[in-house]
Amino acid sequence: MRHIIPRRVALGATLFAAFLAAPAHADITGTVDATITLEAGCVINGQNLDDGASGADFGTIDFGVHNTLFTQADGELSSGGAALSIQCSPGITPVLHFDAGENDGEGVGGGLRAMEHSVTPGQFVTYNLYSDAGRTNVIAIGGTITLPSTGAVQSVPVYGSAFGAPGLIAGTYGDVVTVVLEL
Repeated sequence: MRHIIPRRVALGATLFAAFLAAPAHADITGTVDATITLEAGCVINGQNLDDGASGADFGTIDFGVHNTLFTQADGELSSGGAALSIQCSPGITPVLHFDAGENDGEGVGGGLRAMEHSVTPGQFVTYNLYSDAGRTNVIAIGGTITLPSTGAVQSVPVYGSAFGAPGLIAGTYGDVVTVVLEL
């Protein structure tokens, strides 16, 4: 029995020493960084576009269906049945730039721009774009429309008039005007 007690004491002392030598548990803390970089952008007809984006759909001017003897047909820019709608980041002064289209200077008639016949090249109907419903403020080739820098949704009216001319043939005529929204 003499040997049992010292063994128990030795075992207890060893377990006690092991308990004291065990590492203490402590919490480790740190951080998570969160960042975001915002750039100027615009929503055009419901399309959320970043600065520098391309392929925006500004809408269509449909002058309707007329016979070849028409003198003037009016239309208005629309996108999905509504006027052109633009909202840009606050503090940005958006400027719309309108180029000449694909056929400027072609055809006879009262317009600066021209729509070409879809099947018979060289046949043109001329037209103008306007910034007012009375069609007195022509949007010149390279012309601009400057919008306020409010950050609010803005309706941008763009109107058009197509002009008849002698010798027009039946068919569909079209043109593409590139519009650049400068921020």
